[in-house]
Amino acid sequence: MPETASRTLDTSLFMKLVILHGKKDTTIGSGENLLRLALSDEPTASVIFAGLKKGLPHSCNRVPIVGCLKLRHSNAVYVLPKEWGVKIRPGGPRIITYKDKVPIYAEFISQAKRTGWFVVCDGRFATQISNVLLEQVLSGANGNVVAVDVTPELLAYREKVRLTTKNKVVGFRRLHSDSIEPASAIADWPHYLFIKSGALDLVLTDQVLSMDFYAFAERCRSKQLVIHSFKVAGTVLDLQTEGGLLDFYKAFLDSASIRGVQSTVEGVGAIIVTSNHGISRGSRIIRKVLLGRNVQIGEQATIVGPTIIADNVKIGQGATIYSSIIGSNITVGANQFVNNRVLQDMGFDGKHVLRSNGDGAKQIGYAMRRTSSWVRIGNAFRTWPKFSYPRFFKRFADCLTAIIVLILFAPVMPFIALAVKMSSTGPLFFKDRRQGFHGRKFNCFKFRTMTVGADKIQEKLRVVSEVDGPQFKMADDPRINVIGRFLRETHIDEIPQFINVLLGQMSVVGPRPSPEQENTLCPFWHDARLSVRPGITGLWQVCRTRQPLKDFQEWIHYDTRYVRELSPRMDLWICRQTVKKLIDNFINQF
Repeated sequence: MPETASRTLDTSLFMKLVILHGKKDTTIGSGENLLRLALSDEPTASVIFAGLKKGLPHSCNRVPIVGCLKLRHSNAVYVLPKEWGVKIRPGGPRIITYKDKVPIYAEFISQAKRTGWFVVCDGRFATQISNVLLEQVLSGANGNVVAVDVTPELLAYREKVRLTTKNKVVGFRRLHSDSIEPASAIADWPHYLFIKSGALDLVLTDQVLSMDFYAFAERCRSKQLVIHSFKVAGTVLDLQTEGGLLDFYKAFLDSASIRGVQSTVEGVGAIIVTSNHGISRGSRIIRKVLLGRNVQIGEQATIVGPTIIADNVKIGQGATIYSSIIGSNITVGANQFVNNRVLQDMGFDGKHVLRSNGDGAKQIGYAMRRTSSWVRIGNAFRTWPKFSYPRFFKRFADCLTAIIVLILFAPVMPFIALAVKMSSTGPLFFKDRRQGFHGRKFNCFKFRTMTVGADKIQEKLRVVSEVDGPQFKMADDPRINVIGRFLRETHIDEIPQFINVLLGQMSVVGPRPSPEQENTLCPFWHDARLSVRPGITGLWQVCRTRQPLKDFQEWIHYDTRYVRELSPRMDLWICRQTVKKLIDNFINQF
């Protein structure tokens, strides 16, 4: 996949069919009917449609994604199984029902031709991915049909286990950016199926779309259409699980802008609780709570949002509802406590779950184990205020220092370049791929001190490495040429790194700039050292003792200590120690 892509992709313009697949299994606890129940109630059904139309908020992810795309269904038609019996509401989204096949009307095809893509979405999942990644997939895939599954495991700042073909663990890979992976052939409908408008007539049979994915795939093969499959990093909420549905509702309510008693859901008479609505004076409403019609809340009851309470619900005296969904016609008994649950009436098919609340009353409910795929992970990087020394003044000092150093060395740079070119054949500069601020990759510049291809034979020499840990060092490295040895001992080879400083990729003082293959072996501590830009010099470089089997421990200790104690005083002390060391090393060469 290309590393860069245009950021003009707007999937809200695509023609989308949001299909909810019917299931034969109706066993209580299987989760197959939970979304059906939610769509049969108000205001829960309207929240689902409004939430899918709006898209998941940015807060659903662990850290902000650059170019984050909420796959909104604002230009969508919802396709539901006919047996679900979901009522079409005035002013609501466009809904069509199906039994075995979905009709594709001429207007759908003409609209798809205007935007270039026709999208089939699995309505069971609410997702959020990067528009940059999605455009890379759509522009890089050489095919007319592209299947996309959203995978949280490919999100940035995760560790991924690397396996051999025999499923043996060989290591871990640290992901510092959201990524894409080719997927094997899929056996069922993916989260998103993108069909080029020009191929739409070929995949349809008599203007209908079969709900049998095997039949759809066979149709594509018979028309010489190849389905390209990809896994793309993103957030996924499974609306057929209690945890996923709760998280979806919470995300919608938390991001909703509430003014007075105005509804945040289009086409429904629900209100946000700020007025009397069958609510006893002794009850308490905390945070955002969305009520349906004819809701009765007893004395001393407490409702803590984000919570949705549907039509005709009765909350008993002293009951507590915390961050839950209460379906229509449910009675919550006195003094009951409902915490992070979905309670729904199963009466539409004659099946109920009856549970005693301890005082003889009965409660109709639907309960499942929590299986949300929305994983929240805190940002491991240390942060500072915008106008603090680490974020503002240090950057100013870096640029000023880099300009001064490059000006001072400008007269001797041509002679250094001539010496490098005369010592051996090859380029003047060596560009090594390193990881910098927040794991962003960049080319670290140095004057070339080794023979061409030296990096490729490093693994063969690792058995004689004189340091522990993932880094490599040996005293009489045969790859270093004569001029290169002088440049390395005096650290003159690192002068081009001041260009990296001007580009904002490095700092004058900071942790050692390490390549990804070294960082992936240190997943438990290196996020801290990537909180700042790597430095040309640093605390480890001036304090290391080079004692046998201690270099790696010192590297960890001094780099993390630098991030913890970062200050102007420490930077000045490191610079002073570095200058002393450089002068001593230069004198020792003669």
